[in-house]
Amino acid sequence: MLELNKIYCGNCLKIMKEINNKSIDLIITSPPYDNIRDYKGFSINLLSIGEEIARILKDGGICAMVIQDQTKNFRKSLTSFKTIVNWCENTEMDLFECCIYHRRATPGNWWTKRFSVDHEYIPIFLKGKKPQYFNKEHMKIMPKKSGVQKGGGSRKTDGSLSQGFTSTGKSMCCGTVINYNSSSREKPEDWAIKKQHPATFPDKLATDFIRCFCPENGIVLDPMCGSGTTCKMAKINNRKFIGIDISEEYCKIAEKRLHDEKSLWD
Repeated sequence: MLELNKIYCGNCLKIMKEINNKSIDLIITSPPYDNIRDYKGFSINLLSIGEEIARILKDGGICAMVIQDQTKNFRKSLTSFKTIVNWCENTEMDLFECCIYHRRATPGNWWTKRFSVDHEYIPIFLKGKKPQYFNKEHMKIMPKKSGVQKGGGSRKTDGSLSQGFTSTGKSMCCGTVINYNSSSREKPEDWAIKKQHPATFPDKLATDFIRCFCPENGIVLDPMCGSGTTCKMAKINNRKFIGIDISEEYCKIAEKRLHDEKSLWD
């Protein structure tokens, strides 16, 4: 088994083979897909990575992946959808849920030939019958209006309406579309290091999923850790971590960020 709380530089497929079967609680990662950003020329085999992830996850373990699709000649690559189907059909994992990470578009942004892309997918894969740990209390959403709210019923399979609901207006359950501010809203001194990587996701995203799916002192892995966001947020939230990246430059960025344990999300 690899030593915990370290960043490893190298090919993630080779390094993950040193991780014991059924030893990882949670994986949060974002693969270099479709050449959307400059990843120093590195490419990956997503199916092979999915097979290794399934091997090392505990029963009830979760893998959350942040991914989008390239648009070329007015057509989507479908990498995200193909990967979801591929992993579900060819590994021990199934799709627990697919969330949408909604990010605000650049102010003043106007595209004349297609819609502005203001989201990424977060497919959440489950190994086993049910998640070993699930707690989303920290992801409650405050309603826009205060006081008691009444809602209409939902449509049943027979076409009739169910009884409506009444809400106290205190908080609401987090849904599958989750809003996160861009990374530039994070702590300035940390962002100055983090932005040296071409493709990052918010600290808050990693924190939310770590606290939702991994118990304290559990092990979180990011096999394509980039700027080290998953690893740093695991450390801050009292989880153990393993980070892997093939780029020596990105590993150094991740290690720099890990020196400072403080975060805007404490």
